Amino acid sequence: MVRLFIILMTLILNSCSGSERETAREPVTTRVLNFTSQVSFISQEGQVISTVQTAIADDDHTRSAGLMDVHNLPDDAGMLFIFDGDEPRSFWMANTPIPLDIIFANSDFEIVRIHRNTAPYSHQTFRSEEPAKYVVEVNAGYTLRYDITEGMKISFSD
Repeated sequence: MVRLFIILMTLILNSCSGSERETAREPVTTRVLNFTSQVSFISQEGQVISTVQTAIADDDHTRSAGLMDVHNLPDDAGMLFIFDGDEPRSFWMANTPIPLDIIFANSDFEIVRIHRNTAPYSHQTFRSEEPAKYVVEVNAGYTLRYDITEGMKISFSD
């Protein structure tokens, strides 16, 4: 009887460990960005507050991909979205695994709206409310850490 119990327990334990192997997760796909530009945040007095290295999103494909599947963004890095003209913009966080600050700026480079600490993978829409030509995405907390506010400006270079 004890022998039968030991055999049954062995079979149960082996079947459990086998099912764990079957449900193992697929490896996470991580996109690696190419930081080719810099964005500086300028105070209302004209002083550079901070600068981040940025990847550029300036066509439909790169703008659609945004920071999707980017699991690690350096503290001093982000993405600069460049559009053809000023118009109200909206972004969301679908397939974006890191929390972000989303900064909207108009064609005069003035920051018109900041959404702070957006939730990863969220389908919530984050709107510029006012026309915007540029959008900068940085790690959540960046705008608070450097006291970046609406009304300030951005500048960028390649």
